[in-house]
Amino acid sequence: MPGVRVRPARPDDAAAITGVHVRAWRAGYRGLLPDEVLDGLDPAERLPRWRSTLTAASWPRQGTLVVTPDDGSIAGFADLSPVRDEDRDPRLVGEVRSFYVAPEAWRHGCGRALMRGSVHALARCYRSAVLWVLDTNSRAQHFYAATGWRPDGTARHERIAGVEVGELRYAHDLG
Repeated sequence: MPGVRVRPARPDDAAAITGVHVRAWRAGYRGLLPDEVLDGLDPAERLPRWRSTLTAASWPRQGTLVVTPDDGSIAGFADLSPVRDEDRDPRLVGEVRSFYVAPEAWRHGCGRALMRGSVHALARCYRSAVLWVLDTNSRAQHFYAATGWRPDGTARHERIAGVEVGELRYAHDLG
């Protein structure tokens, strides 16, 4: 998409990423997680984690990408790493640990540009990649399917913000 740029995140992007993270959770998980959990999200609580994550980047195997529209603001981010799942080899399989786009940037090409950039970055080091998505998040599942990801038949239950949720694993061949 013209005017949309994907680049590695820098430590000084932490506050903007935190804002996107909270806004995306509140909009994307509304009706999937309890309102009190979403309404209680505090960007300040997530800021130290993002500062640490961005400082610890070790490209090309691990790091965070951001997507920026014409105005230079951060409209979304993808955090990439070696896979954490025990049934996959982290030398061969990468993971999209988190992928969020600000609700005001939905359906403007930012998500697709960010996913293309993520797949390209992962393909530099890995043969395939995985990501996890809530089993009730049909909007995200449709987006992932439209960008080349497929469910691989693996499911799990996790606690997110104190709530038990089901997740499905999606995979992408990077060959």
